[in-house]
Amino acid sequence: MAQKGVDLDQENFSCSICLDLLKDPVTIPCGHSYCMKCIQGFWDGEEKIHSCPQCRKTFTPKPVLVKNFMFANLVEQLKKTGVQAAPADHCYAGPEDVSCDVCSGRKQKAFKSCLICLTSYCEKHLQPHLDEAAFKKHKLVEPSKNLQENICSIHDEVMKMFCRTDQKCICYLCSVEEHRGHDTVSAAAERTERQRDLEESQQQIQQRIQDREKEVKLLQQQLEAINHSADQTVKDSEEIFTEVIRLIQKRSSDVKQQIRSQQQTEVSGVKDVQEQLEQEITELKRRDAELKQLSLTEDHSQFLLHFPSLPPLRESTSSINVRPRRYFEDVTAAVSELRDKLKDILRESLTVTHVDVSLPEPEPRSRADFLRYSCQITLDPDTAQRELLLSEENRKVTFMEKRQSYSDHPDRFTDCVQVLSRESLTGRRYWEVERKGVVSVAVTYKNISRSGDDSGFGLNDKSWALDCFPDSLSFLHSRLKTFISAPVSSRIGVYLDHRAGVLSFYSVSEGMTLLHRVQTTFTQPLHAGLWLSNKGDSAEFSKLK
Repeated sequence: MAQKGVDLDQENFSCSICLDLLKDPVTIPCGHSYCMKCIQGFWDGEEKIHSCPQCRKTFTPKPVLVKNFMFANLVEQLKKTGVQAAPADHCYAGPEDVSCDVCSGRKQKAFKSCLICLTSYCEKHLQPHLDEAAFKKHKLVEPSKNLQENICSIHDEVMKMFCRTDQKCICYLCSVEEHRGHDTVSAAAERTERQRDLEESQQQIQQRIQDREKEVKLLQQQLEAINHSADQTVKDSEEIFTEVIRLIQKRSSDVKQQIRSQQQTEVSGVKDVQEQLEQEITELKRRDAELKQLSLTEDHSQFLLHFPSLPPLRESTSSINVRPRRYFEDVTAAVSELRDKLKDILRESLTVTHVDVSLPEPEPRSRADFLRYSCQITLDPDTAQRELLLSEENRKVTFMEKRQSYSDHPDRFTDCVQVLSRESLTGRRYWEVERKGVVSVAVTYKNISRSGDDSGFGLNDKSWALDCFPDSLSFLHSRLKTFISAPVSSRIGVYLDHRAGVLSFYSVSEGMTLLHRVQTTFTQPLHAGLWLSNKGDSAEFSKLK
């Protein structure tokens, strides 16, 4: 039963500054008790007026601290029971948390911040603001690390005014001194005015969001219509070509049947004539034998007697024409003609399809021609390796000695000192890069690896890179290096024809010199890329008119 009583009263023996059991407890004139070391440390932070951390009652002069032996004995009894009054670890402030300004030692998380006191309080130290009438008018807000920004750096006063002339927050003394005669209002009044502007901007943004969502919906419908049309066209085309193939196969069968029928007719006619001729030959051979037998008769009377009885030889009725026949060669010629006509029809249909998409254009020749396709390129900070500094509205990159404080991002390069453009590149595009030092000017698919040996431009099949050294040039793709024999220039021009699969690099000075040309098939949109080799190297996308 006694143990239960200790459990109920243990909070009464805890220091509200360190939140632990009292050590060398002292009681100040207002009646609140603290560890002697804690209250001394708290008062050491105050200059002239000394106050109670809980009720904020002030004391002048500084009270003499005397140990409270009764509290000390009770605390010793509590310690013997093994009971500790320290809060759970999750109540303590971490590196990202706003900590209580009143706690000493290990600080707890702030529960609220007071804009009047300019102090952040944990839940325990906030209690006087909730209970005491003197704090009722104080403005409590969510914990903030930026409370000191509300203090005027000149007068060390809370800035409750706003100067519309200079567009800055000021304190009351500023309004009668440095900003005297300016258009000044209370910060609350300016907040009300700005709040209306903010709400109007929110409405405009929300309306813009709704408009864009409608446009996205329309585009989605257009995509669905395009895909449906393409799918239906593929299906219809397959059915039509299947029907064409079936018709060709049927026609082939008909022609074959006609050829065989004509063959039978011709063969039958030839055989009939051949049979007649063979019969005539047999008859002639028989007559020839009779005549030979008669010619061998020695009796003249018998010869004369039988000779008149021989029938006369019939006239030959044969009308055989031995010229070559060309029935089937004519069929072959007709089928060949049909094949050629079908090729022409298919070729014309394919030509029409290409015309509907776009007509091929000749590649630019002069710099003026290239500038017709010029585009403005900016670098994406979320992809920049941490030793790269972006400047000139994210058009320039410099290799720095010190790592930059970029936030973590899945698109950021971690190993290779390189960066990608924010814009994706399709169609025909031209841009120029002004370099200083060893720089690689590249194009790449966005899904290039962000870490490891394969993440470097030109070290994979996803990127194409022109490596520019002080006295040499080389082209790199899929780890295959091509050395380029050409004058080295500080300005490099890049021309891309995405649909045609053309990528060209030029040296730009008084004229344009082609350094390397790639002919391939691009399967994804491309991004421009820059890689730097040494500290101090830099590269900038030029502004082209």
